[in-house]
Amino acid sequence: MSAIAVFFSILGVLLLGAMSPGPSFVLVSRIAITSPRLHGLAAALGMGIGGTIFSCLAVLGLTALLMQVEWLYLILKVAGGAYLVYVAIRIWNSAAEPLALPGTGGHMSLARSFSFALMTQLSNPKTAIVYASLFAALLPANAPLWLLLALPPMVFIIETGWYTFVATMFSTARARATYAGFKAWIDRGAGAVMGALGMKLIVEAFKTHRI
Repeated sequence: MSAIAVFFSILGVLLLGAMSPGPSFVLVSRIAITSPRLHGLAAALGMGIGGTIFSCLAVLGLTALLMQVEWLYLILKVAGGAYLVYVAIRIWNSAAEPLALPGTGGHMSLARSFSFALMTQLSNPKTAIVYASLFAALLPANAPLWLLLALPPMVFIIETGWYTFVATMFSTARARATYAGFKAWIDRGAGAVMGALGMKLIVEAFKTHRI
């Protein structure tokens, strides 16, 4: 397979991976629907940067090293799961709070929206392993330098582009009106999903490492 074919094959898989539902989707959609659109775009940027960091680690081979150092991988998985549970509790506890409409104040800052998204992306070290596995499976043994250098920027474009789309769709007036009518149920559902994903990550960590 040519380097060009490998490049587009990786991008296709990464796009499908970004579009699959998970904690990142839950967080970005909620920020977009409860805050001004710019906050959702800041969250999309955080997701893009988080994905780019993971892809750089994969290209450098550091995630392969992480898989060999089991105790460090365990710590990262447990810490990441705990962070997702923390975010889930915050979302659940805010379910009864009235919705602060855009322009009325009461929203987290842009920096907070960005950092929440970035930390949520980085809280799941399994994402780093996915990148490492994908690159190991598809990249040729002697991959050209241009291919290695092109992957992280393309990961940024894919991740940021997808979550920008999500933020734009969920920041519409119709989406906000629907959310306002079912806020308590939606927040508790989102919190439950986020918490379940966090607990799953913790349980898998201990189960895999038999501790």
